Amino acid sequence: MKSRRLFLLANGVFGLAFLVALVIPVHALGQENASFNSHEVHVDGRITFRYLDANAGKVLLHLEGAAEALPMEKDGAGVWSVVTPSLTPEIYGYSFEVDGQEQFDPHNFEIKDNLVSVGNLVTVPGATLQVWEARDVPHGVVHHRFYTSKVVIGLADGNDYYVYTPPGYDAKKGKRYPVLYLLHGWSDKANGWTTVGKTNFIFDNLIAEGKVKPMVVVMPLGYGDIKFVLNGHGGWDDNAAIDRNVNLFSQALLTEIMPQVESEYRVSKKRDYRSIAGLSMGGLESLTVGLTHPELFAWVGGFSSALGHNDEERFAGVNAKSANLRLLWIACGTDEQLLAPNRKFVAWLKSKDVAVTVIETPGMHTWMVWRDDLARFAPLIFQK
Repeated sequence: MKSRRLFLLANGVFGLAFLVALVIPVHALGQENASFNSHEVHVDGRITFRYLDANAGKVLLHLEGAAEALPMEKDGAGVWSVVTPSLTPEIYGYSFEVDGQEQFDPHNFEIKDNLVSVGNLVTVPGATLQVWEARDVPHGVVHHRFYTSKVVIGLADGNDYYVYTPPGYDAKKGKRYPVLYLLHGWSDKANGWTTVGKTNFIFDNLIAEGKVKPMVVVMPLGYGDIKFVLNGHGGWDDNAAIDRNVNLFSQALLTEIMPQVESEYRVSKKRDYRSIAGLSMGGLESLTVGLTHPELFAWVGGFSSALGHNDEERFAGVNAKSANLRLLWIACGTDEQLLAPNRKFVAWLKSKDVAVTVIETPGMHTWMVWRDDLARFAPLIFQK
């Protein structure tokens, strides 16, 4: 049932209503108080989370950025609650664990769209608008496109990608724009970088500030074999499965997605105006494609890249002469397990005299790190 559910979701066959109906149990949907305040953000940055279920025996809060789940306490009315410490301005993903089963917040319609886990989003505002928030500036447009793949296994007709075009973009005339191919992580859908990463707002704001050159951003569904996500986390213990997924996606990107994008959008076909970057699984894919196809990409970025799987074999032909990149940018949070393999890979690159810019910032394997990574990386690319 789980595999079929994820397969249908990956194909986009059913919308959000179907997703909610599947993962929220009947007792949760029956929370009849429409005015129930399940996530109250306080002026000091604390959040009070509430979950209504008088019959539950144990409820935990899973909050993005917290090392451990927070236990919730039940009152006489059957309302479970917990108050977080003061939090920095950010978008936080969260979910409830009710008697061992992960659940949505049925009173929050801001869903964290994902193929494997359930969750919602809540924003702690700051004194000023953050780079990932909508501001009073000219806005670009996000387009949703589909393509039929002869390469991707298990998802021939359900492949999609999103395209951000900057303010002032004219599809019929004018200059050709630089293009960034931006890849999501394992378990995300193609819309991960827009719905959770807020890519369009980040670029709107940075372009308005003059910090980023106007560019087109392409965000494709990043699986070469859909079983790699349907089969769960165990796929990361199988190097052959990892290689198959990366290799097939790389082929789909180069032979199917890029040609379609270049035929439909005014983007440059020159390597100096092409960049590729991604997070986690997408970081592994972007480094693989970028470092093994330097004739196509001059700017490469990896955010918390899922390295540590046949790296030396995968990048065996990479050296200072073959790479010849304008920028190789590798970032990772200092509080996550992928820090060690990223450091090891950086050391290996340096042993090959490959120039690399290394960024390490506090943080776990979370969108809070990756939104900041994108905001740091984007101003560096396509600069003279």
